[in-house]
Formats: sequence, structure tokens, C-alpha cells
Amino acid sequence: MSLRADTESMIRVDQAGEYGATRIYAGQLAIMNGRSPAARTIARMAAQEERHRKTFDRMIVERGVRPTLLQPIWNVAGYGLGMATALLGPAAAMACTVAIETEIDRHYGQQIVELGSRDPELSEAVADFQAEEVEHRTLAAEAPGTDDFPLMSAAIRLGCRVAIAVTKRI
Repeated sequence: MSLRADTESMIRVDQAGEYGATRIYAGQLAIMNGRSPAARTIARMAAQEERHRKTFDRMIVERGVRPTLLQPIWNVAGYGLGMATALLGPAAAMACTVAIETEIDRHYGQQIVELGSRDPELSEAVADFQAEEVEHRTLAAEAPGTDDFPLMSAAIRLGCRVAIAVTKRI
């Protein structure tokens, strides 16, 4: 894969991932009481994810990157995952965040290494967003009961890895 194609793939998957995150949080917030501590935390994280998505939306347009063709699937799947985890309760919703942000931290870390110094704008954005994703994971992990969903968390982490791999190409 050429350097340009590799960078385009990174932007495509990052935009799709941030879009998916906004959909997950939207699904969770549709179920949760907006005044609960978990809902307030999720709303703050959702606002940051929206800012991340807008940055990658801009990069897609400015750099002429083809967005993923899977966006309609990530729309429904993200919202559904958010609703399902919220229906299980605040601990499950936060466990979902821990699982996803664990994979995104790893994914962004790999991108930073791969990018090196060849694309400072993208490297800076990824590094900034990685720090916020780690903050999301830390906040979510502090919620009581997040360790009570090991199978769900493993499935979500696997789903993230599959979504990243597929979205790089499609």
C-alpha cells in the first residue's frame, strides 16, 4: 500500500470509528435518564467524540478521501449497541466504553507509530484524540460494576478489531 493510500485508509477508518462512537453514545443517551451521573458522563464524552468526528470529516473532504461504504451499517450497529448496553444498565454502558476505548487506544497508538513524522496534522489529531479516548476509558472504568461484563466486553473488543480491519478497505 502506498503512503497516500495508507494515510487515506487511516483517515477513513478513524472517521468511521468516531462516527460509530457518536452513534453508540446517542443510543445510550436515548435509553438513560439524562440526569443520572452516567448519562452526564456519557454526554460529555459524546461531545468530544463529535469534535473528533468533525475533524476527520474535514480531513476526508480536504484530502479527497473516500469515506467507508459501511457507514449505514455503523450507524445502525452503533446505535443498537448503545441502546443494548444502556438497557443492561449504567455499568454495562460504561463497560462498553472501557472495551471500545481499550481497542481505540491500541489502534491510535499503532497509527502514531506508522505515521511517524510524515503527516504532522494527522499525527497531532490522532495523538490528541488518543489522550481523550484514554480519559474516557479511565472515567468509565471508575464506574462501579464495569468488570461484571467480561464476555460482553470481549465481544465488543473483537467487534472493534473487525470493524477497523474491514473499514480500512471498504
